[in-house]
Amino acid sequence: MAEDEEVQRVLDAIDALSEHGDAAERAKRLTQLLDELPGRQSKARELRQQAVRELRDEGMTLRAIGELLDISFGRVRQIADGVTNPRTQKRPAAE
Repeated sequence: MAEDEEVQRVLDAIDALSEHGDAAERAKRLTQLLDELPGRQSKARELRQQAVRELRDEGMTLRAIGELLDISFGRVRQIADGVTNPRTQKRPAAE
């Protein structure tokens, strides 16, 4: 799967954190990144879940979404249902 330009810029910015300044400056920047990352990762998961639900609501099948994202249709279902770690998290009860 080709990486999107925006995704590549984020990855490049992370790589750049280790390229400038002395060890103390790099350690501070990387600590700040690691402190912020869990919240940003949760936000990214929420945004992905919304996008997957939109695709499903527009009529795409789980298999078609899986092919688009290069993941299994089962994983698409888990994402749509909000399951972030299928090994430890059960699917939410049906409403």
